Amino acid sequence: MISSFKIGDFTIGDDHKPFVIAEMSGNHNQSLEKALEIVDAAAEAGAHGLKLQTYTADTMTIPHDKGLFYIDDLKSLWHGKTLHDLYQIAYTPWEWHKEIFERARSKGMIPFSTPFDATSVDFLEDLGVQVYKIASFENKDWPLLKKIASTGKPVIMSTGASRLNDIAESVSILRENGCKHLVLLKCTSTYPASAENTNLKTIPHMREMFDCFTGLSDHTGGIGAAVASVALGARVIEKHFTVNRADGGVDSAFSIEPHELKALVVESERAWKALGRVEYEILKDEEASLRFKRSIYVVKDIKAGEEFTEENIRIIRPGDGLEPKYFETLLGKTARHDMERGTPLTWNSL
Repeated sequence: MISSFKIGDFTIGDDHKPFVIAEMSGNHNQSLEKALEIVDAAAEAGAHGLKLQTYTADTMTIPHDKGLFYIDDLKSLWHGKTLHDLYQIAYTPWEWHKEIFERARSKGMIPFSTPFDATSVDFLEDLGVQVYKIASFENKDWPLLKKIASTGKPVIMSTGASRLNDIAESVSILRENGCKHLVLLKCTSTYPASAENTNLKTIPHMREMFDCFTGLSDHTGGIGAAVASVALGARVIEKHFTVNRADGGVDSAFSIEPHELKALVVESERAWKALGRVEYEILKDEEASLRFKRSIYVVKDIKAGEEFTEENIRIIRPGDGLEPKYFETLLGKTARHDMERGTPLTWNSL
């Protein structure tokens, strides 16, 4: 059985509400003021975690405009840019991290990041991160996985654009190198993602397959997929976040705004609470509603010795007479005493 574990003061587990992460990514548009505004808005909306991405354009790739270094996909949000250009626009300056982390902590959130190489892991260790995120596109980088696992911190890993055997290999690398607490996130690596390609049914299967908690890194619009994922076992939910999509930004098109994040926090917790347990008894809170069940009533005055018929008794509300299942049994039986219209039938009525 999977054991719950803590990330800071937050417990990841089946008996605890989902951990909701606001992903800042590059939505700060290279403005520290905007980054801090995003932190404040995420905290106000109730996010539990605030996530950055830690890299530079040069740790991600090289300046080059040939082949796959150039984004020529007309459907891409980043068409016409080189990878180096994109990462230069999207990266979060490392000198901002400390201030952003301190701001998030002061607001009650758990700040952490996705490192993209060994130097960024060392940098984040110096900042005292309590958990690491591994991006889908880095989940086959074994040296990086080994470095992250060796810290002994909990790991949240996305599984976009990955086959089952890819995930299995990565999970083994993490566990063999010191990772004791792992969360796997179902992820569709398209930006944005469609509901049809989200495949939430993978979440419980992945949990059973890898004996770990699971969740969703969600690139769809709105919060429907994320809330639904809770019913399938998601205990961590990650959504890209911005103060205002109209402000633009590399990820703004598939990011949610403060009112949506607030709704996600509220509704994901509501969905988790609603899971409850397997229950077939009448709950104490339901007892008062029993009066609204149907039962058998006298609907026409009946004299003692008169037979019960479909004309003088009926199955109606309220519910303090005999249960409807006895209706056919009562037909043809005789009344013990006079009964007025509106009298509930009991066994003493026969």
